Amino acid sequence: MTVSRPFDVLVVGSGASGLAAAVSAERAGARVCLITKGALQSCNSAKAQGGIQAAFSSDDSPEQHAEDVWRSSHETADRRLVEILTCEAPGAIQWLEESGVEFTRENGGYRLARCGGATRKRLLQVGDRTGHVITQALRESFEASQGTALPHHPLVDLRPVPNGWTATCRLKSGDQVEISTVTVILAAGGRCYREAEERGELSTNHPGATGEVTKIALSLGAEARDLDALQYHPNGGAWPPNMQGYSIPETTRAYGAVLLNSEGEEFTDSLGPRDAVSDAIFAEVEAGRGTQTEDGRPAVYLDTTRIPREDAEISLPYMLRRYRASGIDPLAEPILTYPVLHYQNGGLRIDEHGETTLEGLYACGEIAGGTHGRNRMMGNSLLECCVFGRRAGRAAAERARA
Repeated sequence: MTVSRPFDVLVVGSGASGLAAAVSAERAGARVCLITKGALQSCNSAKAQGGIQAAFSSDDSPEQHAEDVWRSSHETADRRLVEILTCEAPGAIQWLEESGVEFTRENGGYRLARCGGATRKRLLQVGDRTGHVITQALRESFEASQGTALPHHPLVDLRPVPNGWTATCRLKSGDQVEISTVTVILAAGGRCYREAEERGELSTNHPGATGEVTKIALSLGAEARDLDALQYHPNGGAWPPNMQGYSIPETTRAYGAVLLNSEGEEFTDSLGPRDAVSDAIFAEVEAGRGTQTEDGRPAVYLDTTRIPREDAEISLPYMLRRYRASGIDPLAEPILTYPVLHYQNGGLRIDEHGETTLEGLYACGEIAGGTHGRNRMMGNSLLECCVFGRRAGRAAAERARA
């Protein structure tokens, strides 16, 4: 067993929230170490296609954004966290732009779309690779800093010690490494990949989404909320086989696509909240009004032929390439879709600075609960990663200096 040099802040996870936290802590003057169980590029955040929400249009406001979040959560979210999320959203966008993210623009402003559950157009995008671009920019920012990155260092144990924490990582060789730190930020995501495997279902998640870091925190006594509230993405790819489990961007519906049953009838508000749309699809199939894929999986139709070609080419290029490479043109024929396991809504309880119920232990991103309640709006995951990743990074650095 080797023991690394001591750090002020240890970040666990290299998705958008972990990277945002690490960059913010390092810029606040902390000695930062970031560990992850895979490569630094391996994360769910990079797979996020839909976009990121922030109130920029003249008819919108952070207060309206907060009301949409509250309503979509079925009034189960932590209002204090929601208000922080939406009020700091425009600033988070500016911060990302300063880091090199170039959001799609038109007519001198941002190209905005209305996403499910929203009453205004406030979804910003970088084509349909928003998460990829954001994580790449933040990763490059951290790699250019004085921080230390340790890929392939999965966390297997965490214990409090006088004046801080000791984290244990197990390497592929079987060797263990102990890392001493004053504060810890958990940003290791959720458990949906493992959960889908156990249920025999499809998932949009990266194979690393297995939830063991949450278990470590719970074993230490950290409190959690809504851990049973897992979210289905309404539009998982159902056919062809290489698209099964792919998350069809919800912006397809923002730009005009609608859900149809086997009779060609609309059966739900295609721009409703995620859980409502998923439940409507489940119910339609259960009632015998769905269809089947060639391999016998349940599905309904997503009529993407209604999307204007210009919108599709600007905002959905990656989706078009993937389907067309499989011999299907979404602009010429409807595609088959069915909900897939996508997101862990609940997680560790945090305060407004991202601190858990254990002193010196922070959490941000999907591993944290409260911001979305029991149902998350699309576009708020990447936003939460940036807003609370930044807050947790700054707070952890400040505590380490105290």
